[in-house]
Amino acid sequence: MTSPNPDKIPVTVLTGYLGAGKTTLLNRILTGDHGKRYAVIVNEFGEIGIDNDLVVGADEDVFEMNNGCVCCTVRGDLIRVVAGLMKRQRPGAPAFDAIIVETTGLADPGPVAQTFFVDEDVKARTQLDSVTCLVDAKHVMARLDDSKEAREQVAFADRIILNKVDLASETELVAVEARLRKLNPLAPITRAERADVPLDQILGLGGFDLDRILDINPEFANPAHGEAGHVHDEHCGHDHGHGHDHGHDHHGHDHGARGHAHEDDIKGISVSIDGPMNGAKFTAWLDRLLGEQGQNILRAKGIIDVQGEDRRLVFQAVHMILEGDLQRAWGPDERRWSRAVFIGRDLDEAALKAGFEACAA
Repeated sequence: MTSPNPDKIPVTVLTGYLGAGKTTLLNRILTGDHGKRYAVIVNEFGEIGIDNDLVVGADEDVFEMNNGCVCCTVRGDLIRVVAGLMKRQRPGAPAFDAIIVETTGLADPGPVAQTFFVDEDVKARTQLDSVTCLVDAKHVMARLDDSKEAREQVAFADRIILNKVDLASETELVAVEARLRKLNPLAPITRAERADVPLDQILGLGGFDLDRILDINPEFANPAHGEAGHVHDEHCGHDHGHGHDHGHDHHGHDHGARGHAHEDDIKGISVSIDGPMNGAKFTAWLDRLLGEQGQNILRAKGIIDVQGEDRRLVFQAVHMILEGDLQRAWGPDERRWSRAVFIGRDLDEAALKAGFEACAA
């Protein structure tokens, strides 16, 4: 996805397990005095509990809210609903500031996100902005233990809202955040009570915008010796230019940051090498990897130093759908190195690292 296009409406996919607080958040958006027009697409009104007193003019599919927002329900066909929303466009201006798609508590966000890449009409009018996942601080550990869907939602997200933090102790929150980071080292975590989150932390993130993938720090994926608990939101994913050696000796081990015994089937694996990559070798390796293991790779992002090229190669993947582009030039004092993070199920860490390192120029 290229940079934000003023003619395209940004789409945020909102996921989270039942009870995580999505309804509270959506009611905040639909009633908030924010002066924006948002369209909220929900699966079923009965399940979501949108407050019916807010509904102004209701036809079967679309409910108009008194602050200019609309709410509509997906009856099976997301593409049809998005097309219907587009018809509400006023001449010369997008009909909405943003579209928010709420998936049911059990839905895998992957196919929803892919809709915005594969349907040409939808792609022409909308731009997938990000996937935001709400989790319940008190119950998320149990959900992650017993639900594949809950693990996938966390792994897929561009941002995680850790909700209901008032119901958990700081020690519990640190353990939860450490586990969330192992599942998804790329997504910043924002703490919230009663789903009260500034909308700019959910909307307009540019999670699918190659221009906005600023940095990927593999150390963030595998913090040394139990450090995971104190990496805070504003540091997420940014390399602050520390000149120390990014050694590989401590990678991939669980140093007890999580307070329970079993390993999740999904995790983030980071790979990096100092120095340039052979562009052709790397592209061939990545294509082959996604072809063979794309179903198990939920998300991947990377910034690559290609031999003989002054610009940074930035790529990201959603399952088998891959996007890559040469972005801005490397800075004169910038550390030129190649790094990527793969988030997926049952990934072979040693093979991934060996394959990546074999592409060195």
